[in-house]
Formats: sequence, C-alpha cells, structure tokens
Amino acid sequence: MTVRPTTKILATMGPASDSPHRIQALISAGATAFRMNFSHGSHEEHAVRFEAVRKVAAEMGRHVPIVSDLQGPKLRVGRLAGGEIALGYGEEVEARLGAEAPEGIIPIPHKELFDALQDGDALMLDDGTLRLSVVKAEAERLTLKVEVPGRLTDKKGINVPGRRLPIAALTEKDEADLAFALEQNTDYVALSFVQTAEDVERAKALIDGRAKVIAKIEKPQAVEEIEAIADAADALMVARGDLGVELPLEQVPLAQRRIVRAARARGKPVIVATQMLQSMVDAPTPTRAEASDTAAAVFLGADAVMLSAESAVGRHPEAAVAIMTRIIRAAASGEDYQAEMERIAEEQRADSPGAAVAVSAAFAAKAIECRAIVASTNTGGTAYTIARLRPAIPIIALTPDPKTARQTALAWGTLPVLTHEQENFEQLSGAAVASAREALSLSDDDRIVLLAGIPTGRTGGTNTLKVIRVGDGS
Repeated sequence: MTVRPTTKILATMGPASDSPHRIQALISAGATAFRMNFSHGSHEEHAVRFEAVRKVAAEMGRHVPIVSDLQGPKLRVGRLAGGEIALGYGEEVEARLGAEAPEGIIPIPHKELFDALQDGDALMLDDGTLRLSVVKAEAERLTLKVEVPGRLTDKKGINVPGRRLPIAALTEKDEADLAFALEQNTDYVALSFVQTAEDVERAKALIDGRAKVIAKIEKPQAVEEIEAIADAADALMVARGDLGVELPLEQVPLAQRRIVRAARARGKPVIVATQMLQSMVDAPTPTRAEASDTAAAVFLGADAVMLSAESAVGRHPEAAVAIMTRIIRAAASGEDYQAEMERIAEEQRADSPGAAVAVSAAFAAKAIECRAIVASTNTGGTAYTIARLRPAIPIIALTPDPKTARQTALAWGTLPVLTHEQENFEQLSGAAVASAREALSLSDDDRIVLLAGIPTGRTGGTNTLKVIRVGDGS
C-alpha cells in the first residue's frame, strides 16, 4: 500500500468526475476524499455518486471519506425584468423586497437583508463583481449607489461585508439535503456561511454524531469568532470564495493563516479551498501563482487542499489531482518543511492526559527513530491528536470502525487501517505490528510506537504508549 502525501486532496464530484473509471483515476492520481456539492445536482444524482465512490474505494482497498457540502443561506437577487439591468458608475438604483420587480428595479427576496442593512453599508453582487452602497435603507426598499459598475443578471449572489445577518446557517433545503446525506452514510457535513459557534451546535444537534461537522469559514464574522467556532466544530474549511468577496483581498491570506492556526491548535482537520488550481478548469497546467498558493497551504500545515470546479466540471480532472499531488510532495520534501511543522507543533499545549501521552509518543518516536506511530482509536480522536503534532513519520490510525477509518483519512499524514476489535493489549500490539508491516514494508529491526487506551475497546482515555520492535511481533 502506498502512503499518501501528508497533506490530503479533497476533490469535488461533478459531471467531469463522477463515473467509476474517473473516480478510480482520481484516487490513483492522489485524491484522498470526495466532496458532494449540494448547491448543484439532485438527490438522485448524488445517490449515484455516493454509490460509485463507495464501490470504487472498496475495489481499490481504500478508505475514502465523503464530504457533503450544504448550500447554506445563499442570498441572491430575484428575477429582473428583461433578465438583466445595466448599472452605471455613480447611478442610483432602487431595490425592493420581492422575487420580481418592475423594469429598472432590483428585486431581493430576503426580508432579513432589509431588516439588517443600514445607510452606508456595502452591497456586493455577483461574487463581488458589482459593488453598491446603501444611500437609504427602508423596511422594504433600498436606495443604492453604484460604486463598481457592470451588468447584473438574474439570481446572482449577494454579499454584505461587515454586517451580521439574522439568518440561520441551515435552510429548509439544507435540512432536506442533510437528511439525505446522513441516509447515504456521509462521513463529514460541511456547514456553509457559519457566523457563530451556535450555528455549529445547532447542526451537530441534528446530526447527532452520525457525521463530523466542518465549519466553512467564509464570513468576516466567523473569522472574528474563530476560536469559539473551532471549539464547536470537528473541522474547519477556509472557504476563500465568499470570504474573498466579503473581506478586502489583502486580508484573505491573513484570515487563512488565522483559521489554519485555530484548527491546528485544537488538533482538528483544516481544509484550504477555492481556486487552488482554477486555471485548470480549462488549461492542462496551472499557473505558477496557483502552484505557489497550493504549496503555501502545505507550508501552513493544512490537512487538506480542495479542488472545486477543477475536478467537478473541468476538462482535466485527473491532471489537476496529479499536479496537485506533485506540488504537495515537492513542498513537503523541502529541507525546512518538517522543522517548520515541528516548530508550530511545539506551540501547542498538552491540554489533556491523552494529549500529553501523544506528545510523549511523538518524542519517543523521534528519539529512537521509529518508522511509524500507530494510534489505536475508536472515534478518531487519538489519530487527530497525533496528527496535531505533525510528526516526521506516518501515522497509522488503527480502528475497528469503518466510518472512523474513512474520517481519519482526511487528517494530515494519517493512513487508516481497519482491524478487528481487540480483546486485550497484547492482541492490539500484534495488530499494530501487522498493520505497520503491511502499510510500510518494515524490517524486523524497525520500531513503531503504539498509542492506545487501556482497557482496550473503550472510547477516549488514551493512556498508554509502547515501543515495539517489529520482529518481536507484539
């Protein structure tokens, strides 16, 4: 079995990538996980994709997690009279509450937007292509001044930088999509347009442990409350599309760094997303800037980087994954990469007994040149705790739970291995050696570190580490 790169690749499913042979090609090229984008496609289409990913992964002997990305409360303009309106610089234009409006007026079918906006607020339309300012805000009417002109067409997105909107992160559509995704046994649920930790808690209450929750950070308000959101979520995503609209562009790299650090400090996976290799939607190779952007995410220690349109509808999905894999490997092979990973890891506190044992395991593995750290885990917590430390050797997540195996595949440097429930620590030690031998082709003189809880089979309570010579078998 080939060990995957330390930083994983999350590829978005779509018409260009959802056939079984394409899924197999993407996994072979380096894709670790797949994203189902519920902003597009029907439940029937997604059901076919779920089945295809599961079948291909089983045939390839891989544990492949699926991320169900909910659309969230995306604000959009209504239907314009004539289908479009030209907005000239400095002009004043009226917006009214409703799905439709007379010619020359922008319809906005979101009462909460009218309730929240105040004079002087900015309104960004069509992913920031158009910018207007609020001259006068009324209950069901806005007078807007055009600051960045252009042509507006039906159903374009609306962003309101700097203003918290009184809307829940889960819409009725999201709840229906969530129920479907859980029926499909999804591994992660990505929650869009999170503003507060309470948004995450509400979603987790509905999910009730059936999947892990990724909080997508795409609003400035979420960045301001990143510590609380990171505490509540199981993972974070730097969703730079809408974040780049609502924040000044020069602030996005700083926000990305802050989000990644917040996740790493808590031992939770973090994904950097949006426009990583955007030019490969059409071109066979990325720009040099895109390659550098992907490498920068690797240098920050991101658990995963994501492909969106590049793999969903792009002309070269396998090439995009293969090139991203090459960039990740090259970045991780740099002479100062591991030193930087360990430097940042040293800033993390051992804030629990399990974390203290994990620190000891990482230290022991480095001191006596072990070949792997084997984390025995039921829920994935032990593997995430080790991954938080970014060790220089592979992390093997040894688990009896197929869902945990898939979920831990998204964590930095982690290779999941499915095993039987072990009755005692001696059997667990034997399983650890067997899994390491199979995954890494070890010799008898090689050593591994086993991290586990005693008694075995209990969730939580990591309290034991053992250094094992592979030839001794246990």
